[in-house]
Amino acid sequence: MLPLIHAVTTDLVLSQPDFLDRARGVMRALGERGAVHVRARLLPAARVYELTVALLPAQERTGCWLVVNDRLDIALAAPAQGAQLTSRSITVADARSVVGDMPLGASVHAVDDAVAAAASGADWVVAGHVFATPSKGMTPGRGVELVRGIVAAVRTPCIAIGGVRPEHLPALRAAGVHGVAVIRGIWSASDAERAATDYLSAYEPRHGQ
Repeated sequence: MLPLIHAVTTDLVLSQPDFLDRARGVMRALGERGAVHVRARLLPAARVYELTVALLPAQERTGCWLVVNDRLDIALAAPAQGAQLTSRSITVADARSVVGDMPLGASVHAVDDAVAAAASGADWVVAGHVFATPSKGMTPGRGVELVRGIVAAVRTPCIAIGGVRPEHLPALRAAGVHGVAVIRGIWSASDAERAATDYLSAYEPRHGQ
C-alpha cells in the first residue's frame, strides 16, 4: 500500500548530526504506513547515497519506505523503495523508462500537472503547496480546492504538502487525499518520532475506509 504519511527532508535536516537516529525513529513510528523522503538540493550525491544506504536496514525492519527525491541514480543504486520527481527533475515518462517498475511519484502544482503526470505513469502525485508555509515565504497556499480538483480529475493517489498540520487531516481526507507530506511538522519538532506518531494518529479515524 502507498504510504499515508511522507516525512520529507531538506539539506538542513540531512546535515544534522543526529539525522540518522531521528530518521530511524520516524521510520519506526510510521512503519509500513509511512515514508521518509531523502531530499537534498545542495548536498553532494555521495553523501545523499551514504545516508540512504545507512537507512536501508530500517526500511527492511520497519516496512517504512525510503523514497529518494530527484536523484534516480541514487534511488536505483541504494536501492530505495521509490523515487519522487520534483520540479527540476526529468519528465515522468523519461523517468519511468529508467526506473522500470520502481514506485514513482511526481510533484504537481495544478490539476493539469496531475493529469499529465498520471497519464505518463506516476504512481502518486504530491500536490502543493496547500497551506502557507515558511519554505514558500508564507505566500498563501493553493488550498484544499487544489487537492479536491486533482482527486476529481485523476485516480492516481494524491498526497497533500505545504504547511500541513495534524489538525488539517480531517479536511484533507474529506477532500479525498490519500495522505500528506510533511517537512517542518516532523523534522522541526523536538521529538520527531512523536510528531510522526501524531500525524499518523490524526489520520487513523479514516484509516481503512
